[in-house]
Formats: sequence, structure tokens, C-alpha cells
Amino acid sequence: MFQKDLFKDKIVLVTGGGSGIGYTIAKHYLDAGAIVYIASRNAAKIEKAISELSAFGDVRSAIADIREPEQIQALADKIKAEAGKLDILVNNAGGQFPSAAENISFNGFRAVVNNNLIGTFYVTQIMAKTFFIPQKEGNIVNIIANIYRGFPGMVHTGAARAGVDNMTKTLAIEWVRYNIRVNAIAPGIIRSSGMDTYPPAILKGIEKSIPNNRMGTMDEVAWPVLFLSSPMATYISGETLYVDAGNRLWGDQWQGWSESLT
Repeated sequence: MFQKDLFKDKIVLVTGGGSGIGYTIAKHYLDAGAIVYIASRNAAKIEKAISELSAFGDVRSAIADIREPEQIQALADKIKAEAGKLDILVNNAGGQFPSAAENISFNGFRAVVNNNLIGTFYVTQIMAKTFFIPQKEGNIVNIIANIYRGFPGMVHTGAARAGVDNMTKTLAIEWVRYNIRVNAIAPGIIRSSGMDTYPPAILKGIEKSIPNNRMGTMDEVAWPVLFLSSPMATYISGETLYVDAGNRLWGDQWQGWSESLT
């Protein structure tokens, strides 16, 4: 899909890179010549991913919990000591669970916001201050979700991802003076390991709710991530690209969810 040396000598950090969409993004960067750090708080998951991804290039482990600033700073220090720089940050780590809003506990809401919004800010600020601002160059791609018409059934992640969407636009302006580009990808319904947490009742017939009657693939999320961080996108910043086959514009988002969550 991309030239084998498109990202040669580039250092990339992918959070949540041990599985699912993050794993696939890391694989495509490796295929295009990058040196890739994959971050996760799950050491076993990272070790397994490293053993598999090493067949495609130079992939390195980065054990860290994005909710803990001290761990993120330690990760930044590790990358600086080993690689001397960071060129691209992909904020992919996150998670959520389906629930009607009235049934979400305060702790559950707080946990999702801490992971998806606050953790993303921690990583972004620390990597920018350690690398991108001193370098006067950097690329950030945030993975959010289809929040175009709200996110019924997942108000916690809808609120958090909307925050990252706004942060993308805000930082694109604030940090343009440092030659840092910031963009986001908003995937629609993607066939990935993240679907494992969804009840079968929600997944039943879900493809009928998508205009082209199929889920997206993880490759179809990874390709635009690489594009936005490539030399082909140097005049693009502050944008959120929806990768959802037009699903945000079509159909009833709530009907199937309401029946399974009540």
C-alpha cells in the first residue's frame, strides 16, 4: 500500500499497540520502514505482540499505563535514551463498555474518561514537551470514535472522545508554531478485538445498520493513519477523518442499542 521506505528512520509510538487496531497500525508502520514502539500496561500482551511483529521490522516494547504521568515520562525517557527522538505519536489506547447512561456507575464513567481523554492528554503533552517542541517538528494522530451524532449507548466514551476531538483542533492551532501537526481518525464499526466486550445482542445484525452492509477492517483504519502522518499530508492539521463508510450520516444509531441495553 505504501512505499517500503516511506517512514525509514522515523520513530513512532503507538499506544494500545499490543492488540486490535493499534497492533495493525504498528504493523503497517513497520512495513513502511519505521522503528515502532508499542505501548500497553499489559506486559504479556506486549511480549506476544513483539514476538509476532518483529517479523516485519524493528519493534520495541513500551510498558506504561497512560493514566499515570510518571510512567509516561519514564517511557519518554526510554525512547529518548534509545532512539534520540520521536517523530510520530499515535494515541490509540482506550476502551469502553456498552451501557445505558442511567446504569453507568460514577466510577465506571470516571474510568473511561480517565483512560480515553485524560490519559491521551498526558501522553500528548509529555511527548510534545520531551520531543516535538524541542525538535520543532512532530506528528500526532488521535484515534477517537464515531461521535458525529452523539454516542447513544456509550455516553462515557462519547464525552471523552469528543474531548479528544476538540483537543485535536485546539492543539493544531496552539502548536503550529512548533511545526506540529495534530489530526484524528474517527473509526466507525470496525471488526476488531475491541468488539469482544460487546453483548451478542448488540452485534446481531449490526452490519445492516451500515450503508455498505459490512464492518470496516483494521487495515482500513491503519491506512489513513499512515497517510495523515506522511509527507503527503503536510498541509493537513486539525482535521478529524471519519472512517465509517458514511455511517454517521445514515440510519438510526439508537434502535438496536436501546433494545439490548434496557
